[in-house]
Amino acid sequence: MVTTFYNLFIIIYGFAMKLASLWNLKAKQWINGRKGFFEKLSKNLENLPNGNPAIWMHCASLGEFEQGRPLLEKIKARHPQAKIILSFFSPSGYEIRKSYKGADLVCYLPLDTASNATTFVNYINPTLVLWVKYEFWLHFLLELKKREIPVLLISGLLQNENTFYKLYRKKLLACFTHFFVQTEVSAQKLAAIGFSANVTVSGDTRFDRVIEIAEAFEHIPAVAEFCSGHKVLVAGSTWTEDEEELTHYVRVNPDIRFIIAPHEVDKENIKDLQKEFPRSIVFSALQSRPPHNEAAKIFDTPAEPAQHNEAINTLIIDNIGMLSRLYKYADIAYVGGGFGESGLHNILEAAVYGKPVFFGPVYQKHFEAIELKAAGGAISIETALELEARLKELWENESLLKEKGNAAKQYVYASAGATGYIMDYIYKNRLLTN
Repeated sequence: MVTTFYNLFIIIYGFAMKLASLWNLKAKQWINGRKGFFEKLSKNLENLPNGNPAIWMHCASLGEFEQGRPLLEKIKARHPQAKIILSFFSPSGYEIRKSYKGADLVCYLPLDTASNATTFVNYINPTLVLWVKYEFWLHFLLELKKREIPVLLISGLLQNENTFYKLYRKKLLACFTHFFVQTEVSAQKLAAIGFSANVTVSGDTRFDRVIEIAEAFEHIPAVAEFCSGHKVLVAGSTWTEDEEELTHYVRVNPDIRFIIAPHEVDKENIKDLQKEFPRSIVFSALQSRPPHNEAAKIFDTPAEPAQHNEAINTLIIDNIGMLSRLYKYADIAYVGGGFGESGLHNILEAAVYGKPVFFGPVYQKHFEAIELKAAGGAISIETALELEARLKELWENESLLKEKGNAAKQYVYASAGATGYIMDYIYKNRLLTN
């Protein structure tokens, strides 16, 4: 009965995506990316050598990929002959990482039907499967369990469960060989339903990833020119609700440089942001401006005539992939998602550089936000007035600004090491041995 309900859900989900693809770009990418899927998969696999261990990592989207990436790259470094298969459920992950050179094959995950699961696993024949965070698909997991293929949950996080999930959670969770979870709370939830012997509280591999990024930092010359000689606030992964909190502050502080990297970078959203922040320039336009000392003149002279003869003080990022480096240029960071249902985005990308992090009031589902705030490296605000008051406090107290930045960096470095826990388990249990 449980499987029948699940199958009905999958059918309805697939139909809903086809319908949404008529007007929604992401749904259209989701559908088109799966057309002729197994024919394309077969051709791609023909070019890969046989006989080597195959590691399959599945990620819901881009954020989960960044969590799993440190582990995947450590495995590849130790086993360069291994085949790496990377799958995504969402176009937001696949479209950005489809050319990722650390994998031998990057693909979508087919819709979770019993036949698709059997066919997919037949094709890739994995030695080890790594599932990231919390996206679970029943038929794929049942197929792997039937074949006794080890499946590890990486940076697992068990959230509040809906009624539908509770119907099949035990059947689903029984498919995992071992759970590497982020928090004690997740471990306790697993123990409450009978899983404790195969659970390790390893922490979040995102800490390892953001440290890797920070320590391999590469400058962005155009951004460095824009920020030179000014206080800088970088607002990353922002939504409309976040931008509304910043609008007035940006307008009344022309001497501060603001970098806004919205979560959505489609043309319409970028146009809306340019209207909301009239003293702005988009990154693609900034790159085409004269370099070095010539560029500095741009920001001390008026922008377009329609912008009331005021100098540019805001840079709007119209691409994806730069944000983790942009935080390096900040004195203070603001991370979006904390004012809506979308959820707080990655605060660790900013904290690792030793930047105090601001975010909205909806962060209770994010343990790292709770811990960073408790450590003194983060500030949660509920209104634009509160944001402005707390920013003023930090700008005027350099020692407090430095203290909060140091607390943020120390928290990230003290929380690293999850990748090592998982690697130790893989080798102690010889999971990469055919």
